[in-house]
Amino acid sequence: MKYNLSEINDLMRMRRTIYPEQFSPRKVHKEQIELLLNNAQWAPTHGNTQPWRFKVFTEVALERLSTFLGEAYLATTPKEQQNDLKLAKLISRPLKSSVVIAICMERQKEEKIPEIEEIEAVACAIQNLHLSCTAYGLGGFWSTPKLIYTAQMNEFLSIGEKDKCLGLFYIGYPSIDWPSSHRKPLEYNTEWINS
Repeated sequence: MKYNLSEINDLMRMRRTIYPEQFSPRKVHKEQIELLLNNAQWAPTHGNTQPWRFKVFTEVALERLSTFLGEAYLATTPKEQQNDLKLAKLISRPLKSSVVIAICMERQKEEKIPEIEEIEAVACAIQNLHLSCTAYGLGGFWSTPKLIYTAQMNEFLSIGEKDKCLGLFYIGYPSIDWPSSHRKPLEYNTEWINS
């Protein structure tokens, strides 16, 4: 066997969502973020289009992101649907994180590859990123508030009209014990077809 399958199994099964509210003040170094992003880029991609684009927010840029998220939420959410708790989380989460990465999909100009396949490639990149965080002992949270799919978000991130932000990925050192979790047994979601 080329790799230690037991360690790979453990890595995948230990991946958890750890929220910014559970991060410590300890900073993640730029070299660590570069390694995480390099691993993210090794996701499968139809036609090798590599549609992922990363906008990395650190230091004072986290404040700018926080302000934008609050303003965008108020601008894009009808008054009767606004929720003070959601607004507070949107504003505070970047400030509790060491790094926030806006993960985007750049639409292929020729549009030869179906858009869904480009989105799937970026989702695989996010999984690589999250697994790499787990290996490093870093907390990660993939957040997809509705406002990330808006024209305002595209403008804020300076991405094209046909491009998409597919999430904000918050990273920090956990201040909690690593959470446990479980999955349903395989027979609940698997059908074996033999003929």
